[in-house]
Amino acid sequence: MTVPIRVLIVDDSAFVRKVLRELLSASPEIEVVGIARDGLDALEKVAELKPDVLTLDLMMPNLDGLGVLEGLPLEGSPRVLVVSISDDETEIGAAALQAGALDIVRKPTALATDQLYEVGDELIRKVKQAASARPQRFEHAVQELPVPTTSRTREVIVLGTSTGGPQAITRLLAALPGNLPVPIVIALHIPTGYTEALAARLDAGSALDVREAHDGIELRPGLAVLARGGAHARIVRRGLHYCVEVAEDRGGAPHAPSVDFLFESAADTFGSRTLGVVLTGMGDDGLLGSSAIHRAGGLLLTEAEHSCVVYGMPRCVVEAGYSAAQVSLDEMAVEILRFL
Repeated sequence: MTVPIRVLIVDDSAFVRKVLRELLSASPEIEVVGIARDGLDALEKVAELKPDVLTLDLMMPNLDGLGVLEGLPLEGSPRVLVVSISDDETEIGAAALQAGALDIVRKPTALATDQLYEVGDELIRKVKQAASARPQRFEHAVQELPVPTTSRTREVIVLGTSTGGPQAITRLLAALPGNLPVPIVIALHIPTGYTEALAARLDAGSALDVREAHDGIELRPGLAVLARGGAHARIVRRGLHYCVEVAEDRGGAPHAPSVDFLFESAADTFGSRTLGVVLTGMGDDGLLGSSAIHRAGGLLLTEAEHSCVVYGMPRCVVEAGYSAAQVSLDEMAVEILRFL
C-alpha cells in the first residue's frame, strides 16, 4: 500500500484553509495532517507533524511566508508549495521561489469565493510533484569567479530549468562574473507574472546585467535574459545583431517558455558556438533542443543528480548521450567558464 503524502496547510484565512483541505482530501494519495493559521504556528506544526509538503500562504500576521521558508530546518525540511495571489504578491512570490519554494498555485482572489475550488486539479498535481522533489538548502555563500574577457569557442549560453530552477539560477548567476564574454538566455518554467520581479532580484544579486525578455532585446556579453513567463523566447539574427524574439503563441508546447524552442533557436543561429546548460527540472523539456545543439556541434552541460531538486530534465539529456559533463550546481560556474 502506498504511503500517502502528508500535507500541512498554512494560511491565515479560515475559508482558504477549509477549501484547500477539501480539495486535497479528494485525492487518496494525499493526507492533510494539519493546518496552521500563521507563520509561527506553521513552524511549530512542521516540527510536530513532520509533513512531506507545505502549502504556504505568503502574506500572514506574526511571520510571513518568507519567514517560514527561512525558519525551516536544514535537514528533513518539507517541500514547499506557495498558494498565492499573483497580482498582489509577485515580489514576495519571486523571493519565495529563490528561497526554495518549488512552485506556485495562484489563488483566484483574496476574497472568500467558490472560485478557489477551480484550482483543485492543479493543486493536487503540484503537491504530488513537490512530494517527489528533493529540497535543496545552501549554507555557504557563492564566490564570484574570474574569467577571461574573450571566448574562443562559444558565443552564447542557453540555460533551461524547471522545478528548483529559481534557486539554482540564483546561485549560478551569482557565481558568474560581470565581464562574462558571452550572453546568457534562460528558459524557466514559472507562472505568468513572476519573471519581471525575479529578473530584478537576480540582477540585484549578481554582477551580471539580468533583464526580463522583451521582443528585440539585443544580446551582448555580460547580459542574462530571463524568458517571460507564459511566452517563448527564441534567439534570432536581425541585421548585424543577435536578439531575443518573444512569441506569445504557445505553438502547442506544454510549457511557455519552452526550453526546446530556446535551444533549437540557439542551434539554428549559433550552431557549434552554442553552450547549453540543463539544470534541475521535472519532465523532458529541453531534450529535443539539446539534440539540436548536439547535432550542430555545440556543447551541453547537465546538473549532476545529487544536486538536483528533481533529476528529470538533466537525466533525459544524459541518457540520450548529449551531455559532455555532469556537474554539481556549485561547480557549474567553473565548468561553464572552462568550456568557454
